[in-house]
Formats: sequence, C-alpha cells, structure tokens
Amino acid sequence: MEAQNLAQFEKKIGVTFSDKDLLTQVFVHRSYLNENPGFKLDHNERLEFLGDAVLELVVTEHLYKTLPNPEGELTNLRSALVRGQMLSDLAGSIDLNDHLLLSRGEAKSGGKARQLILANAFEALIGAIYLDQGYEVAAKFIGNQLFGKLPAVIEQKTYLDPKSHLQEKSQAELSLTPLYKVLAESGPDHSKTFTVGCFVGDDLIGEGEGSSKQSAESKAAGAALVHWDQFISDDKTS
Repeated sequence: MEAQNLAQFEKKIGVTFSDKDLLTQVFVHRSYLNENPGFKLDHNERLEFLGDAVLELVVTEHLYKTLPNPEGELTNLRSALVRGQMLSDLAGSIDLNDHLLLSRGEAKSGGKARQLILANAFEALIGAIYLDQGYEVAAKFIGNQLFGKLPAVIEQKTYLDPKSHLQEKSQAELSLTPLYKVLAESGPDHSKTFTVGCFVGDDLIGEGEGSSKQSAESKAAGAALVHWDQFISDDKTS
C-alpha cells in the first residue's frame, strides 16, 4: 500500500503508526494471500483476535464506570455496541473498505460477507493500534468511534433482544403480552423451517422464519417492532 494512502488513513483515524507494516496488515484479508503468496505480510486474523479482546475490555470498563445498571443490562449494552453491524458501520465511516486487500472474488462480493470482513478488519485495526501505540491510545480511538453511539442504543433500546423489547413496549402501551404461534412448518425433520406469527391481542403484527421456533419468534418480534408505530396508530383510531 502506498505511503500516501496510509498517511491519509492515519489522518482519518487520528493515529500515526510507528510500524507502517502493522497498519498495512490490518487490511490484508486471507483471500488476498491466496492470490499473492509472495506478499510480505500475514493476514489480519491474529490482529482481529487481539483487537476483539481490547475492544471488549475498553467497552466493559466504560460501561462499568459510567452506568449504574445491573450486570445483565451492562452485558446486553456491551453486546449491542460491539455487534458486527455496528463495527462494520464504523469501518465504513473511516473508509476502511477503500483500503482492504482482497482476492478478486472477495472484492466483488458484498452484503453480509463484506460486512463481516469490515467488522473483522475494524477489530484488527484496534489490535494494531494497541500493539503500536498502547492501551490508552487504543482506548481513546475506541471511545471516539463508539461511545457516541451509546445514548441512541439506550434510548432506542436496541440492547434488548427483539422479544424482550416488544414485550416491554406492548405491556407499557397496551397492557398486553405478545403471543407467538407456529403458522407453518416445512422441510424434513432434521432440517425444519418454522414460520411463526407474533400476535398482540387478536392482531397478527409480525411473521418470521427460522430453523428453530426460538429464532423464528425472534424474527417475528423484530418484524412486529418495525410495524409497531403503525399498529399503535391504527389501534387508537379503530
């Protein structure tokens, strides 16, 4: 990677590396080495492993020091902050995607596969910052990138799983508890697909499919949350 591109990225993230090879390694996906076996650096998976641990510690410490919530809620808040979608979004905000070293096949891919690559590379970046600059700089980088997201996570209650979130809203606003019913089953016994409906009162407000009843219920609750405001509005006008 050209020194100019590295310098631009360093400016973007507010961290200047002493070891430029360590920063370059952040962007190296395993697939790239399959097509470029003579490349001088390893892929980023060991850095990702380290960065994951640093990220969890920094977030845990911040939540412990700033919030009075019980352990279970702190665990859920941490999970919401470090989930893959959040990390891939943060990777996008610092243009990490523009610097990835991928195979030709991976370079053409998108969707969830690319989101996973970006989330992993973001963790690798944290690991590289920790090795090159130490814990305090890594913690500052994580805080600058992530902690501003916490108020929205708390306000929107995205730290709750969909079923818990829906139940809380339904009980608070309608004094009703959502119920889940299997609407259909398909496939052989060893590989069934369940379709589950989420009912509030007599109204079906969400459906979900999954390989287990539990996963289907979770997806049905998520679908119900998407339509909740409209459902409440219709309920009040009926």
